[in-house]
Amino acid sequence: MMHGETPASKPTGGGETLPAADTTHLSALEKPLVAPWLGWLLAVGLGVSVWAVDGVFGWRPTNVSPAGWRLLAIFLATILAFILRPLPDGAIVLLAIVTTLVTATLSVEQALAGYAEPTVWLVLAAYMIARAVIKTGLARRIALYFIRALGARTLGLAYALVATDTLLAGVIPSNAARVGGVILPIARALAEHYRSYPGPSAALLGTFLMLAIYQSDIVACAMFYTGQASNPLAALEAARVTASPAPQHVALLGSTGSAHVHRPVVLHYGNWLLYTCLPALVSLVVVPALTYRWCPPRVRHTPDAPQLARDLLQTMGPMSLKESIVLIIFGTTCLSWMLGGFLLGPKSITIVALMSVALLMLTGVLEWRDVVEERGAWNVFLWYGGLVQLGNLLRETSIPQAVARGLADYFGPLPLVLLFLLIVLVYFYAHYMFASITSHIVALYGAFAGILIVAGIPAPLAVACLAFLTNLSAGLTHYGTTHGPILFSVGYASTGEWWRLGLRLSFVNLGIWLAMGLVWWKLLGLW
Repeated sequence: MMHGETPASKPTGGGETLPAADTTHLSALEKPLVAPWLGWLLAVGLGVSVWAVDGVFGWRPTNVSPAGWRLLAIFLATILAFILRPLPDGAIVLLAIVTTLVTATLSVEQALAGYAEPTVWLVLAAYMIARAVIKTGLARRIALYFIRALGARTLGLAYALVATDTLLAGVIPSNAARVGGVILPIARALAEHYRSYPGPSAALLGTFLMLAIYQSDIVACAMFYTGQASNPLAALEAARVTASPAPQHVALLGSTGSAHVHRPVVLHYGNWLLYTCLPALVSLVVVPALTYRWCPPRVRHTPDAPQLARDLLQTMGPMSLKESIVLIIFGTTCLSWMLGGFLLGPKSITIVALMSVALLMLTGVLEWRDVVEERGAWNVFLWYGGLVQLGNLLRETSIPQAVARGLADYFGPLPLVLLFLLIVLVYFYAHYMFASITSHIVALYGAFAGILIVAGIPAPLAVACLAFLTNLSAGLTHYGTTHGPILFSVGYASTGEWWRLGLRLSFVNLGIWLAMGLVWWKLLGLW
């Protein structure tokens, strides 16, 4: 059993119980992808090799300073370490920051400036709100309400769990906490209620539920700015990429480039949801249904599930005062986030998030101990702030822009629509190489968005499309994002089942988001 996983109780002839959510150690999976010594050898080797191009051989672009070239070496080594994970993410970024100081690449003020970024504090605050939602039992109560309403049939049961996860994604940026801490314990207990255990009986119910939950959650991740912790990082990178000078160009499908050049594209909670809501809702309807068809459970009816949910709701009793407080704060926070970005600017959502945490502490829902012990939040805070600043300073060296221009010139002879599809597909399927959405964004997002923009794709379309599709690409493998290994480790689905379904559903999601999505984004003015 994986660390952080909650064991589900086994059926006892009518006295079944669903385990409560467990949020312990669900913030990140820190298992190295390769042996730590090999990870460090490869990461440090890459950094030293890049540095040696200038430090030993004396070659670097004339417009790049020696400190800028050292920063590139440190940044590339950090990306590779992020992928290989010889240490947890926060520790890797902390070591990168120390390296910039020891090598005199950055001053102390420059290295630590990222921790003043409002988005970093937004993510930290969202984790605290998530802790309150799960701690009070509100998340579990929401799941039971959905199961009571939809769970009489197996497909309806999947939709109930997916609806719970999607609702929670509106404010909980940790997909590991949502799925591993709330959804998985309930799903596993329900599977075992119908005698579906890992092994020969997995296909009765458990295989379908685990696959449907995972493939639907990546859509929820794409739907909300807070769907997973790296979405705000993509939004920051989008603003950086589009703030860089770009040539006039002819935009996609005949519109003129002059309408799209040179306003930084700001993605915030409200417009992110506006852009994703239509394709995401279609995917959320289609994905469980296709999973049901391609990985059919033998148990097609689950008449006990609604009654079990009713019994458990009765056992929980009426909603407590703390649950009511959290529900009110949850609702007002989401509404304020949706409207605040449009009316007051993106920084307002950070203020709202911090106010919500303050109210949760003042009302006694959260104790200071809860804030201090939220390990996942502080881990994200450490790597987020460091990466934000490294990315900001690297872009000032002009190296990423030069690489984007070179690649855009190379692909220039292709028709613009074909180039757009080619770059998007390469970016999407490159996720086979990544064990997290964060590493994918850090390694490729800025470069690929820059290529599209320089080649002539409208900047808003380029940065938004890649940000959304990064989440969807995590469905390709069982290690594509944080909660994938949590669900996979339970043992209900084999690697082959996971990868085959992931590939088939990738075609479906790409079809929805690149067909319906493009039409929707045209209506909204993204291109």
